[in-house]
Amino acid sequence: MAAVDAVAAGDVLPAVNKLLLRKRMIAFGVPAAITAYFIYIFFAFDFLGLAERARMDNAQILMSDFISHKTHVTRDNRSGAMDVSIEGEAKGQYPDGLLPEWVTMTGDVTQVTLPDGHGVTFTGRDRVSYVHPGYGTVDIVLVDGKVQLTTPDGQVPDWINASETRVSLTTESGRLSVTRARTEVFRYSYGWELFFFTLDSPFYGKSFGEIVGLAISGDRVDPAQSNIANIVGSVWNNAMWRHGDVLWAIFETILMAFLGTMSAALVTLPLAFLAASNFTPFVAVRQVARRLFDFVRGVDGLIWTIILSRAFGPGPMTGALAIAITDVGSFGKIFSEALENVDNKQIEGLASTGAKPALRYRFGVIPQIMPVLLSQVLYYLESNTRSATVIGAITGGGIGLLLTQAISTQKDWEEVSYYIVLILLMVMAMDSLSGWLRGKLIKGDDGGH
Repeated sequence: MAAVDAVAAGDVLPAVNKLLLRKRMIAFGVPAAITAYFIYIFFAFDFLGLAERARMDNAQILMSDFISHKTHVTRDNRSGAMDVSIEGEAKGQYPDGLLPEWVTMTGDVTQVTLPDGHGVTFTGRDRVSYVHPGYGTVDIVLVDGKVQLTTPDGQVPDWINASETRVSLTTESGRLSVTRARTEVFRYSYGWELFFFTLDSPFYGKSFGEIVGLAISGDRVDPAQSNIANIVGSVWNNAMWRHGDVLWAIFETILMAFLGTMSAALVTLPLAFLAASNFTPFVAVRQVARRLFDFVRGVDGLIWTIILSRAFGPGPMTGALAIAITDVGSFGKIFSEALENVDNKQIEGLASTGAKPALRYRFGVIPQIMPVLLSQVLYYLESNTRSATVIGAITGGGIGLLLTQAISTQKDWEEVSYYIVLILLMVMAMDSLSGWLRGKLIKGDDGGH
């Protein structure tokens, strides 16, 4: 008996050793393969080159632009005319007699006071000086169409970029740019200037308390309308921030998502019966329906957006159609799988009463799959609200279009920040609404969301 056990143990031992060796190979091989893959990515994607090409100074300027604004003090070097405007826009130009407190004009001399003791002095049409504490005064003169730079030590520090056609100075206190055509100073200030009232508004520069006082009991600023209507109109029709246009764009984005999602759900529900094996016994019909869903789902939504925008032109309805086509494929798979998992006992019970197929589907099938349908439709509505932003940038509608336009100007990054904040608020609002509706329609309570 002992001999038999020894023989059996001798047969099992190689198999056990082989199994242990395999587990060791897996334990060491999988981490080694993952490590090798990450090493490949590191070199294939040129991470070292990416670090060398990074311009952190540009990134810093971009991030500061998100939370600040620039006031431009500009001189036309041909005519000598001076202009002070916010973000360099005509809509933000200071009218005659109104200047920032840090700009003074006396004859042909304009002085600009910058933070930390820095300052710029314009003289005539051809000279400008930049005072840099601790370094000295940098003089720039236009001579025969060329830009000549003079520094205290005769050297060009790294915060100055100079050539015969252009000189630019960049410091933490401000920037100065000089070309043959114009000389321009940029002063950064925190906040979103003119967010509520533009410079030509009678309410510009007034404190919150003064605005409230005018709205409640103050004399009418405009005899033709009440102060409240005037205040609301000034904010709504703000030429710099375009609040009215922005809110309409938000509405368009939500409308695109709603129309696209609901249209897809209504179209897909009857088609899903064709793809469900327990409702369509014909294999050919099921395969055609399923392959149709696969095809629509397999093409990315942005591809459909590009195709439809070329076919039907730009507009919110094109965006809604792109969302609908994309969601038909996703809903088709979800709805057909839900139909294949229904309880046939309810359908058989209705059939025993003599109910026709339409009634059996209505009262025996739809109530079973309705929680799944509503949950998925509401989830996709929430998700499509985000997607509608990108789709709107392509089809020319909604907040996505305004965001793309603001980014393409490479100038008013505080507007980009404003649009991003609104998009985040819109997505959070749709998330809360979707959760509340799921709770009310599916669980029968507030949803706790």
